[in-house]
Amino acid sequence: MDIGEVSKRTKLPPSTLRYYEKKGLITPIARHGLRRVYSVNIIERLALITLGRNAGLSLNEISNMLLNDHIKIDRQILETKANELDNKINEMIAMRDGLRHAAACTAENHLACPKFLRLLKIASKRWSKPDHKLTG
Repeated sequence: MDIGEVSKRTKLPPSTLRYYEKKGLITPIARHGLRRVYSVNIIERLALITLGRNAGLSLNEISNMLLNDHIKIDRQILETKANELDNKINEMIAMRDGLRHAAACTAENHLACPKFLRLLKIASKRWSKPDHKLTG
């Protein structure tokens, strides 16, 4: 498959494929003129890369797990990422519930509503984390 076909099937732009190649995540099997040609299993490899990126893994972490034609799973990294996702999910559920309450709350002043104040407290906890940066 040439780079255009891979791009079409995966919905990844050719620039991303070239970047992944530069990072050593994928390798073309040949060139047809100036166009890169990939084996059919490139689709599965790109699916693994996409899965890793969606889970929050860095390209370096993914690269360390993709060795040639096989995978070397780092179970500790995956467990850590799964725990991070659990924390984010719990935080998002609390935010969702708070927003729904705020939308339905009949209090004249939301700042007097205990549930709304809990929502604000949850949001403010993010500011106290050392890695969180406020952007304007």
